[in-house]
Amino acid sequence: MPTVAVQPKKFPWFDYSRYSFSLGVSAGQGVYLSGHTASEYDSEKRRMVVRGGMADQVHTAYAKVGAILEGAGLSYADVVRVVEYVRPEGIERYAEAAAVREDVFGTHRPAVNTVPVKALLRPDAFIELEVTAGPAGAHTAVGTGLPVARESAGVVFLPTVQAVDEAGDIIGAGDVVAQTQAIFEKAQKMLSALGLGFDRVVKTLDYITPAALANYRKTGRIRKQFLGPVYPGAAGILMPRLLHPDALIQYDFIASRDETEAINPGWDRYQKLTYSPGVKAGKLLFLSGQGSLDPETERIVHDGDVVAQSEYTYANILKVVEAAGGRAENLVKTIEYVTPAALERYRDVAGVRAKLLREPYPASTGLICEALLRPEMQIEVDPFAVLD
Repeated sequence: MPTVAVQPKKFPWFDYSRYSFSLGVSAGQGVYLSGHTASEYDSEKRRMVVRGGMADQVHTAYAKVGAILEGAGLSYADVVRVVEYVRPEGIERYAEAAAVREDVFGTHRPAVNTVPVKALLRPDAFIELEVTAGPAGAHTAVGTGLPVARESAGVVFLPTVQAVDEAGDIIGAGDVVAQTQAIFEKAQKMLSALGLGFDRVVKTLDYITPAALANYRKTGRIRKQFLGPVYPGAAGILMPRLLHPDALIQYDFIASRDETEAINPGWDRYQKLTYSPGVKAGKLLFLSGQGSLDPETERIVHDGDVVAQSEYTYANILKVVEAAGGRAENLVKTIEYVTPAALERYRDVAGVRAKLLREPYPASTGLICEALLRPEMQIEVDPFAVLD
């Protein structure tokens, strides 16, 4: 099936045609939505605004999601994954967001990933929602003691995995390696419940706090212990705090029932890493996060210039897509993590996307992180593609 931008019949919140992203993209058996807050255009103030407290904002964001899903011929019952990006003030009111989610989905249970961020691009927004929809398949059964993981067309989305015990207390306080070990052991149980192992993991996303940095490299041995033989795509992002206040690290995992193949344009540095530039599973291409790191020299290029960094980053992303047999048109979703230093010129990155990408533009989410793993980097892009 061709990649198609989803165009809702009614979308009164803002004129989305002016942007270099799609509200949602239909590709293969999935529909992938951009991140959505409660933002809307105020014609009197002549600018975008966000109104209401947490519950009101979540209701508005889900109303947008519902309109986009309807434009794709789907409904909330087709949602298989929800990613909730929550700024620090929103974490304190997270129970309100969870209650609205329960109300929206009723008995339907998507996998839920909850990611605390430093801030959202709309400063008055408490939360941003990013949704994946498709054929709703198997899930971990209620009553197993495991949170809901969800399968759709052979892709399995695990919920956010934290290093917490049954009482909700942190495991391995102050020790990022111990917390990573606990996370992988929990994820192994979730995968096993669906008849899968770590050999079918195609993407990992880990979020860490600054306190984890000193020993973060040591978590590589945990990844080596559990992952492979085809290492997944991966991204690691710094945030000021995580879902549990004592957590140093938390993980999101995606797995596939299809055979996996590592995709590499010829970059030797990945031979010593526990992740691949991309992993192909069927027609899906799960890519690692990319920044302005020269794969040959391993040095940062365009230090201090987010626009030049983004152009270099997207060019490298497209090299991975092309190595898998794809084109720019196959890129269906991007998440852009930007540092506070990048914000002054971040709007100009839209011009880079318009220059290098192709219509239908991918769905996109932009988030503000504490920092990136290489401090000179101002932007990291986490991409996903669906091949023809």
